[in-house]
Amino acid sequence: MNLPKIRDDLSLLDGYHSPQVDVEIRLNTNESPIPPPIKLAEDLGQELLKVNWNRYPDRMASQLHRDIAKFHNVDSSMVLAANGSNEVLQSLLLTYGGFGRKASVFEPTYALHSHISALTGTEVIIGECSKDFTIEESTVNAVLQQGPDVLFLCSPNNPTGVVAEREFVESVIERCSSLGTLVIIDEAYGEFSDWSAVDLIREGSHIAVTKTFSKTWSMAGIRLGYVVAPSEIIENVRNVVLPYHLDSMKQIAGSLALQYIDDMHSRIDLLIEERERMARKLSDLPVRQWPSGANFILFRPSDEAKISGESLWEALLERSILVRNCSSWPRLEGCLRVTIGTTEENNSFLEHLEAILV
Repeated sequence: MNLPKIRDDLSLLDGYHSPQVDVEIRLNTNESPIPPPIKLAEDLGQELLKVNWNRYPDRMASQLHRDIAKFHNVDSSMVLAANGSNEVLQSLLLTYGGFGRKASVFEPTYALHSHISALTGTEVIIGECSKDFTIEESTVNAVLQQGPDVLFLCSPNNPTGVVAEREFVESVIERCSSLGTLVIIDEAYGEFSDWSAVDLIREGSHIAVTKTFSKTWSMAGIRLGYVVAPSEIIENVRNVVLPYHLDSMKQIAGSLALQYIDDMHSRIDLLIEERERMARKLSDLPVRQWPSGANFILFRPSDEAKISGESLWEALLERSILVRNCSSWPRLEGCLRVTIGTTEENNSFLEHLEAILV
């Protein structure tokens, strides 16, 4: 029996994944090394006992949307949650992208922006970041001249850690609004930054800000994300998502997590402190690193180290330490990205790194 052919534009497209390897120290996927409070898990267990599992979940996820809206001080009509921020991105592209439309990205950046664009049949326009991984005005102008329907900004950017300046983002939104282009700002690591583009959202504005519970909320295991945008955009995206797509457990877990805001901020403070400590230690080793506003650091062995990024990644793996090998990503030859872990994990990483390099 002959199966139907897949779409021609997907035939050469590789799937997106990060290695899942059995190691002692896993610092490759930017998860929080600190779990949420035990009380949250206990509360969740009690709430799940009350769920009528034979019934569909609340299709509108009303309580969760109200709780997220309260956290951001917006109306609940401006929030839509989904199964991780990746489903949010996919839904936005199904709504505003698709065949005959274009999405622009600035490389290097989160690979799924281009990947999901391709999956939805959206043509990808690529702009190149500068040597310090910032985005120059001339690059934005060149991209906008190609008429994108969607423009992606990622801040703090993954995998570089660069935080976009508020004035720059405001200018991009203003220009895109005049052209009818939707600006999607990926703030998966936004709580590590000192400002959020959510503050720029107004009814009628051409901006959607995506967030996730996976990083700063320490809940990667439940796969929950959301978008904050003008209510008109949210209503349009609602027409794309599948019915009952957000199960009861996710809705309850998300609402419970939002009761522990102080714990979330405490974890962020600890990770920032560890990130800065790691950056100081890395400055004493033969590597080049880039300043980060997220929970990871991008680095590359220098010529003095006399080892390639690929070989360094393998040497760390042999010592049961897994970091992200970014060498095949655009503009990142020889680069590795290390997630900030616990103090003990970070110390072990630094000790082994020094032993390999020095």
